[in-house]
Parts: sequence; C-alpha cells; structure tokens
Amino acid sequence: MAQTNKNKIINDPVHGFINISHPLSFDIIEHPYFQRLRHIRQLGLTYLVYPGANHTRFQHALGAMHLMNLAIDTLRSKGHEITEAEAEAASAAILLHDIGHGPFSHSLEFSLAQRVGHEAISKCFMHELNKQFGNRLNLAIAIFEGSYEKKFLHQLISGQLDMDRMDYLRRDSFFSGVTEGAIGSERIIKMLNVVNGDLVVEAKGIYSVEKFIIARRLMYWQVYLHKTVIAAEKLLTQLLLRARDLTQQGEEVWATPSLYFFLRKSIVKKDFEQSSDGKPSEALLNFANLDDNDIITAAKLWVNHSDPVLSLLARMITSRKLFRVKLQNKPFAEQEVETRKQDLYSLYPTLRGMGKYFVLTDSVSNNAYRSTEESIKILYNNGILFDITEASDMLNTKILSKDVRKYFLCYPKEIEK
Repeated sequence: MAQTNKNKIINDPVHGFINISHPLSFDIIEHPYFQRLRHIRQLGLTYLVYPGANHTRFQHALGAMHLMNLAIDTLRSKGHEITEAEAEAASAAILLHDIGHGPFSHSLEFSLAQRVGHEAISKCFMHELNKQFGNRLNLAIAIFEGSYEKKFLHQLISGQLDMDRMDYLRRDSFFSGVTEGAIGSERIIKMLNVVNGDLVVEAKGIYSVEKFIIARRLMYWQVYLHKTVIAAEKLLTQLLLRARDLTQQGEEVWATPSLYFFLRKSIVKKDFEQSSDGKPSEALLNFANLDDNDIITAAKLWVNHSDPVLSLLARMITSRKLFRVKLQNKPFAEQEVETRKQDLYSLYPTLRGMGKYFVLTDSVSNNAYRSTEESIKILYNNGILFDITEASDMLNTKILSKDVRKYFLCYPKEIEK
C-alpha cells in the first residue's frame, strides 16, 4: 500500500500539534479499520453523566502515538539507541493498541463476543493489517506482544507508566471536566530513562508520578466507575442480551447486517482468527463494520418492537431512564434481589419471569497501583534504584495497590418504594 504524504500535522485539543512522523503510521491511520475508531466513544456511555465526554478512540490513539514519539526522543537524548525502524514500529504498535475495541468501548466489551477482550481482537486486526501491508508490522507486533529484546519499548505500550495511560488520563480529564485527573504527562516523559533494559523514572519526576497514581485512583471512582455510568452500561448490556436471546429463539429483531451477525451467533476467540484460506475471518470483517451507530440505530428501532422486554429496555436507554444503582461494601442478599424482581412484576405484569434483564447485581473494583504489574522504579543520581513504594514519602502504596471492591444492585427507578 503506497504512502502518499509524509508530513501530516493534526491539531489536538489536549496535546496541540501532533506530527505523523512515520510513513507506516500514516498508512495505518488511513486504513478503514483505524478510521472506524472515529465512531467509537472512548468512554462508552459516560457522556450521559459528563456531557463533554464524547471523545473517541481515534483521538486517544493519535494522542498515545504523539506521547510515544516524545518518549522515544527523550530516551534517545539520554544516549539510548533506538533505531528508526524501532521508533516506527513502537509508534505503529501504540496506534493499534486499541483497534480491537467494539461499540462503546468497554461498555460492551464482552457483550458482542463471549469472553473475548479487545486486546485479543486487536492482535487479530494487527496480523490482518500486517498481511495487507506486506509484513511491515512484524516488529510492531513483536514489541506489542513483549517478545522483542528491548523490553522498555513494550513497557511504553503496556506498563505502569505507559503512553496509553498517559494519554487517556489527560484526555478523559479534559473532556469530562473532572480536573482531578489532570496529570503532568510531558513532565513524566521527560524524566524517563532506561536501566538494565527496563523503563525507570529519574528522581526529579517522583512528585509527578505520585500525582499520576492519585489521579488514576480519583478518575476511576469519579468517572470510569461512577454509579450512573455503571447504570447506563448495565442497561445497554441487558438490551443486547435480550436482542441476542430473541434472535437465537428465531424472533425477528432488526439490526444492521454486522450487528445481526453477532446477535445470531455465539462468537468466541477462535472465530476472529484467520480463516483456513488465508482470508480475514467472517467475525473480524463484521466486527470491523461495527461502531456506536449500529447500536444506537438498533435501540431507536427496538423501542417499537413487539417484545415488551426489548421495547422497555430500548426506551429506557434512548430516553436516559437509567437503572437505579445501590452501592455497598458487601454482596447483596438474594432476598433483596428477589424483592426487587417482585416489585418489577407488580408494576409490569407482562414482564413476569423476565427479572434477570431488569434486576441484577455484580461488583466493581479499583486499584491505582497494580502490584501484580512490574513496579515503578525511581532512579537517583547515584545510580541506585528504589521502588516507588520505598521512594515516596507521601503515598501509602499498600493502600493504593489494594483492590477496593464495591457491590452494586441495579433495577428500574420506578419500582423503588
């Protein structure tokens, strides 16, 4: 695939002017698989709580690419060899890290394909693009998967201080208006270094790292796990669940062809992998045609469906009549769940036996510093490395790394007595 323009500049509201520095990056951005990300919201249904949060996966991927290029420039300036091929590959890998997201991003992560996360689908897209690009993505895929010898390049894509997190915290804070999430990403990047092949942070950047960890924790509870966002996401997943159940029972449910493909079949990971004749799988091709518009259009049409469950769920989501959410620190008793179902049946007799679509309980958890991942190392002038847990005199990282779990119960607001 021929590259046509080497000097594109994009004006981004978060980072300012972004240069597309490599021909391969330009070719990726121009590809329909990537352009699809323009129509997938970064934060799913969060805009129903924070009206400004309408930014897209497309914007986020470009921002992460920009930060990757800054990080590579920083590490080169400190004497670390990064070839032009490695820089191009790292830029391509971060561009593609989220290409496997489906409609509304995390909101429908496992609703269209069973137990298949966006990371697995991203890899399938990468391998398909690699074929189309004549194996120009070989090195990018190796870096993305962590099999390349320079481990720090993978850590820039997936790690405690990766460029993905650096961009999404700043971007989500900017568009949601939740200023607690604002971080000094460029300051942290300027303080990056490499020791024994691992990414580290120079001691002068410790305060920026502390703020990053705290900001991440605050953004999870204020934005990503906001209880009204949870209510909207659960309502949407229940809508898709009912549409799938009806379709697989032989009922007529209108949907775009690609959405209908996922409603009528139970798609698993192997369905996304390349077909035996070397062509893209049917599942991957249909997934590449899906975005937020497929779901919204279907929901608007399902409002008038003859099935009372599908119709009510669609009406609730399109008119923002979201579930009520109760949160607590322990699981909800089965009796309380059953009581809510009986209240539902009293109000809507036609929904008897359909309580699983309207009354549900689950849990969410949050930790700001994942102790299961490689730790953040702080580099002092004498060359000694300390874990952030030892170097910081402000953070109680034992608390920040602890999983804080909250249990929720969702049900229609009108059944509450």
